[in-house]
Amino acid sequence: MVKLLVKELYSLIYKDDKKALIKLCNENHPIFKAHFPSQPILPGFVHFEIVADVFSIKITTIKKAKFTKIVRPTQSLEYKKDGNKFKVFCEDEVVASFSL
Repeated sequence: MVKLLVKELYSLIYKDDKKALIKLCNENHPIFKAHFPSQPILPGFVHFEIVADVFSIKITTIKKAKFTKIVRPTQSLEYKKDGNKFKVFCEDEVVASFSL
């Protein structure tokens, strides 16, 4: 299921054990049509799918999640991992944080 949601949604620019940098595709991807079709944004839950895909983990529980900024098509995102905690950055601002 994860692979289908994020298929062709992003390009992986960099990855190591604690960090991943991705570039989102344009607004033509179906995921951007799900949330406000006239104003495409990345639905918050998709961050979980990206983390699962990029870091090859299976998410069974989300303990806490906070989404603070809107993410739009073509933006670059940096996912920082610290154990089971993640922070998502866009242009040096935290756009989401969650723990699994």
